[in-house]
Amino acid sequence: MSKLEGNERWKTKMIMTEHVEQYEDQQHQNTDKMITIEERTMVRDLILLPYIDTMVSKSLKEIEHSSNILKRAYLMAGKAIQRRIMQDTYQLQKELKQRNIRVLADEQEEFLVYYKIFCRGYQERFGLTRDVMRTEISLRLTKYTTELGAILKDTLK
Repeated sequence: MSKLEGNERWKTKMIMTEHVEQYEDQQHQNTDKMITIEERTMVRDLILLPYIDTMVSKSLKEIEHSSNILKRAYLMAGKAIQRRIMQDTYQLQKELKQRNIRVLADEQEEFLVYYKIFCRGYQERFGLTRDVMRTEISLRLTKYTTELGAILKDTLK
């Protein structure tokens, strides 16, 4: 917001219409460079996917060392979920690169994890609380297992 916006005296001054159009175009271009809500969601997902992959890997290691009868089935399901996570990660990286957005880890505090987002010439700091991360990871894992269940169901019909 410039100093002139919100200043009622500015409206009474004579200005050329081309200057008004240039100013409005400049403001519109600046908003085009800012990160959108959809892109912010993509960044959040890109941040969370490595955590999800790590959790699935740990579970797979635990299953490998167990004496469960369904060990092979669990391992196959876990590997399928990991492949899906890798596909999603690759797609998000590709999409964000096309949109000229980069994400770098910044710092971690007790309950917050910060990342730097470089978006079309702008820099922004993005933070996630651990509780939000846990919730989102749980939702994503549920989604992956539901998708796998649907695939298995269709295959067994």
